[in-house]
Amino acid sequence: MYYNENTVIYLDGQFVKANEASTDLYSQTMHYGYGVFEGIRAYATTDGTSIFKAKEHYDRLKNSAELINIPFNYEVQDLIDATYELLEKNNLTDAYVRPLVFCDPNMSLSRPNKVSVMICAWEWGAYLGDKQLRLSVSSYCRPHPRSIKIDAKVCGHYVNSILATNEAKDKGFDEALLLDSDGYLAEGPGANLFFEKDGVLYTPQLGNILPGITRATVLELAEKLGMEVKLGLFTPEVLAEADSAFYCGTAAEVIGIASVDEREFPLNWNDSLGKKLQEAYSKLVRKSHKTLSSVY
Repeated sequence: MYYNENTVIYLDGQFVKANEASTDLYSQTMHYGYGVFEGIRAYATTDGTSIFKAKEHYDRLKNSAELINIPFNYEVQDLIDATYELLEKNNLTDAYVRPLVFCDPNMSLSRPNKVSVMICAWEWGAYLGDKQLRLSVSSYCRPHPRSIKIDAKVCGHYVNSILATNEAKDKGFDEALLLDSDGYLAEGPGANLFFEKDGVLYTPQLGNILPGITRATVLELAEKLGMEVKLGLFTPEVLAEADSAFYCGTAAEVIGIASVDEREFPLNWNDSLGKKLQEAYSKLVRKSHKTLSSVY
């Protein structure tokens, strides 16, 4: 369960009990997946609970809504403040935060007149666990960028992720790896891909992937650590010759990949660039990043 009888959520400017909240069953979001969301993590630090890159996440939520023509009449700082208050009300320190912008009742395919915002939070360990992953290349590809807004984190897009994940798990793997519509490496169902070859780090370029905030953080850390990074279009055959690989995302954090379709990576994870970045990321997110307004 993600909530109990005492859990509080934020809904349209009010804090209410999760088990007492309701929504209209004719919501356009429920019927068509026309909504946007974020995944954010808060961490216990020496300066109290701190939400990692809160502004970047809420800026992306706003951008996602605007990209798909959903009205977004909320101030980012107000949502950040509300999230800190929500964590306090639920006595959460290390937590996963899920903001959701959903639309009013509308059975047509026209843009909504009114939207709501909900924020909930719960304790959640690393989404993909802490063991190296066994991946399988999915038969599903990522949607073509001319068919959707790739940069937007849209509810309905994740049907593609659910199909790919379940296909991989049904075949006995931990998770899927998706290609783009041209057959190049793209990303995981909910995480971005990096791989290492001869001491150089590689990651798919933007255009066919979600621009992950954790991905951007890993790139920042790699630069600080003096790692060479190359962005581009890479085939599965290039990945098959790699020394190591990892996924990264807010929910997954940084997690090593043991194999892809039973082909194991030869470099010991503890000796990899990914391991160094995993450790650096873990330290970074546990520093204080509070961005509260003076009002709160």
